[in-house]
Amino acid sequence: MDTQHHNPNIDEIVQQLKALVGNANVIYHPDDLLVFEYDGSIDRGMPDVVVFPRSGEEVQRVIELAYKQGLSVVGRGSGTGLSGGAISPPGGIQVAFTRMKRILELDEENRTVIVEPGVINLDLDTYVRKFGLRYAPDPSSQKACSIGGNVAENAGGPHCLAYGTTTNHVLGMEVVLEDGTLVTFGSLGNTGNSAGSASQPVNNVPGYDLRGVFVGSEGTFGIATKVALRLLPLPETVKTFLGVFLDVDTACTAVSAVIGHGIVPAALEMIDALSIKAVQNMADLGYPEDAGAVLLIELEGLKEEVEEIGAEVEAALWETQASQVRVAEEENERIALWAGRKGALGALGSLAPNYYLIDGVVPRTQLAQVLRQVAGLSEKYGIQIANVFHAGDGNLHPCLLFDEREPGALDKIVAAGAEVLEICVRAGGSLTGEHGVGLEKKDQMPLVFTDDDMAAMIHVREAFAPANRLNPGKIFPGGPAHKPGAHHAPRGMTV
Repeated sequence: MDTQHHNPNIDEIVQQLKALVGNANVIYHPDDLLVFEYDGSIDRGMPDVVVFPRSGEEVQRVIELAYKQGLSVVGRGSGTGLSGGAISPPGGIQVAFTRMKRILELDEENRTVIVEPGVINLDLDTYVRKFGLRYAPDPSSQKACSIGGNVAENAGGPHCLAYGTTTNHVLGMEVVLEDGTLVTFGSLGNTGNSAGSASQPVNNVPGYDLRGVFVGSEGTFGIATKVALRLLPLPETVKTFLGVFLDVDTACTAVSAVIGHGIVPAALEMIDALSIKAVQNMADLGYPEDAGAVLLIELEGLKEEVEEIGAEVEAALWETQASQVRVAEEENERIALWAGRKGALGALGSLAPNYYLIDGVVPRTQLAQVLRQVAGLSEKYGIQIANVFHAGDGNLHPCLLFDEREPGALDKIVAAGAEVLEICVRAGGSLTGEHGVGLEKKDQMPLVFTDDDMAAMIHVREAFAPANRLNPGKIFPGGPAHKPGAHHAPRGMTV
């Protein structure tokens, strides 16, 4: 056994873990661990051992062992997160949920489903659509990201403008605390072992909303082993518009105009010229290559309602000087447009070998001003910055392109990223809309919160994890150091 690890007792711990979950569900050789050193961020940190539990009971046993040994534990879904949430501190155990991917119960009548944390977001949505239902939160990484990771980071997606982020769709969860205690937050109803109607439905429960506290806690409170989710009926009609504009400023004006009409689309996304170029480099998905920016707007609902509101959307786009307004008449056109939006970050690999993705939020009225300041950073640092983001709720995603092989490139990109976040906060915004704080933004937390604010948050964490053994070093300034790295663009499929 290779013993090049942080923990001198790792050989003994590995044997104990094998006894708990089986030899095939434990990996520990440094070469095998390399893939678990990364998530979608620019940080890296190699765990001493990765465990693949197959049940909630095995998760309990693993965490109990780690607690007795004084080891930290980091949960990992699919590794698509963008703030370093799944990065392990030195000497820790990573618990990966890729083998806990069962859909346990579907209650069609009450529109709820209970799943294990490793279930892939798109797999769940595809499954429930067979029953005329949908799972609304749709991160751009939904082909790969897991429900457990979505819960940890309170993931969003293009359709969160109308339907809210993950927290609005979670009804309850089974959670293992840092000492191995098993608790239930919210309601799980009557959890079974296979898909079928639940005899005891998931309901809202009285008392503190610990479910709401847990969602977005980034794995620092506990590790979810089952999650109960709210489903929605499929809409009768979906209509998708592409508004084409000469520049970003005009497109931002159109965003305010649409919302100003009292319209809340299911999705309202913006893609700038550099991102369009990257998308079209990979495949012709219907985006005009001469556009300065485009808006992708989707309406859902009853046919008559969608037609009426659609006419207002078109009018608002023309009134704000759109050069073109297209309607996806066929389903394949709509699918192509969304493939371009959701694959935009991966397509940036055609422009640069690396990228650093920022997640900030600003008031809609400040979009144009903030994007102009971000463009100024492009000139200041001599870097390309692509923008593809959730314009409807002001959730920006400037993507800073670079080449990690150039001396000093990573330091320059990190400095530029910090300035982007400062611009967002000065505009009355926030540090994150859906990616979490993790390692990436923890040093910027004082821009938004006082010491007393953060102390209060830490008190809440200590109520669940007083020893700070779960995902330590995240969210708050200080903590374990992690090795800086660079994220390679082909991996980046998440917004």
